[in-house]
Amino acid sequence: MGEAEVIPLRGAGGRPRPRPAPRRRGVTGRPAGEAADGVGDGGTADEYRVDGGGATHDADAPGTDLVPARPSELESAVTEVAAFLRRRLTGRYPVDEFGFDPDLNENVILPALRPLYDRWFRVETIGVENVPAEGGALLVANHSGTLPLDALMTVVATHDDLPTPRNLRMLAADLVFGMPGFGAVARKAGHTLACTPDAEKLLGAGELVGVWPEGFKGIGKAYADRYKLQRFGRGGFVSAALRTGVPIIPCSIVGAEEIYPKIGDLGPIARLLGVPYFPITPTWPLLGPLGLVPLPSKWYIEFGEPIRTDEFEPGAADDPMLVFNLTDQVRENIQQTLYRLLSGRRNAFLG
Repeated sequence: MGEAEVIPLRGAGGRPRPRPAPRRRGVTGRPAGEAADGVGDGGTADEYRVDGGGATHDADAPGTDLVPARPSELESAVTEVAAFLRRRLTGRYPVDEFGFDPDLNENVILPALRPLYDRWFRVETIGVENVPAEGGALLVANHSGTLPLDALMTVVATHDDLPTPRNLRMLAADLVFGMPGFGAVARKAGHTLACTPDAEKLLGAGELVGVWPEGFKGIGKAYADRYKLQRFGRGGFVSAALRTGVPIIPCSIVGAEEIYPKIGDLGPIARLLGVPYFPITPTWPLLGPLGLVPLPSKWYIEFGEPIRTDEFEPGAADDPMLVFNLTDQVRENIQQTLYRLLSGRRNAFLG
């Protein structure tokens, strides 16, 4: 298997380079533009004339309209899979210095998440116009759900629902990259450690970066405390935004709290496994593997109005009071949006 081409970080959201469109074929089975001389396995020039657009004329039926040669969905799918496998085998796909593999993300990771996004959680997005189409931006969201599916669904939302698709580069906890298999996949998907240097480098390169400041305190909170934001840490994400001058996009997620309602915690098992908590839910561990299936709650993801940071003077990131105030402003914005979304929701599963 070939080695991937390592590329530097790019601006404009770090989107993968577009793949060339598949070559259209005429009814002769030859690529358009290669059969004009009639030499080959599909007939002679007297039988068919192939124009530059991949359409054909039947010489025995003068006046016949052009017949476009469009591949079937199955043929297109097979062609795309073959092209993907060829790129993987030859190593002709880009990987940036953080390990992000946009080709794998586009063709494997996102398609694997879409059934959950579209059919199981039926995610609706609000305020997509608030996310910049290009350039660095920091998306800050609430965290919940016992397992971090809310972060994964936000990745799909920023790629599929924005007017201009963007790859969300998440800042994740050390634990994620220490888990066998998960760390490598997280790197391939474009994510990195939740540390200020990495955040600043990605933002400075024009990437859309996502952070969940509640961390494990948010994702592992009890169901009784649902939609009550936990502390937002020390505001390191605000400092990174101030130093790079990028806008902060508050993101509010409703629906994730209900997928695994946490009603208890087996602390001794959690310590034995080296994880922050070992949850007990109405279905886990009572139902065994079936308990790992998330409940099909109805989700809403709202992107709030950007909070600008380029208006502050140089050195603002070193002002602890300013950082604290901005952190509190972002947290309060998300909390009030959660309350508003919840007040308009009739049912956790029907919306």
